[in-house]
Amino acid sequence: MRTEQSISDIILRVAHVMIEELKLEDVTPKTFDPDIDLVDEIGIDSMDLATVALVLQDEYGMRFDEDDYPGLTTIRLIAEYIKDALS
Repeated sequence: MRTEQSISDIILRVAHVMIEELKLEDVTPKTFDPDIDLVDEIGIDSMDLATVALVLQDEYGMRFDEDDYPGLTTIRLIAEYIKDALS
């Protein structure tokens, strides 16, 4: 049985995966602003998001609906999506 994770733990994990998968520099999971717009301010495209989503799906045993991708524009929104999927 999976122990429930806090939203802050999920935010840190999403930030870590994003930094690793997208090879982002000059940022750590703790310094990554969870509310920064990933598309407009960092330049993440739909392929980048799909890559991150695949890793997170495997890790959390849940599925991102492709129709929901356009709304997943911040680390906080992605973390909330994961938390809702696990509830």
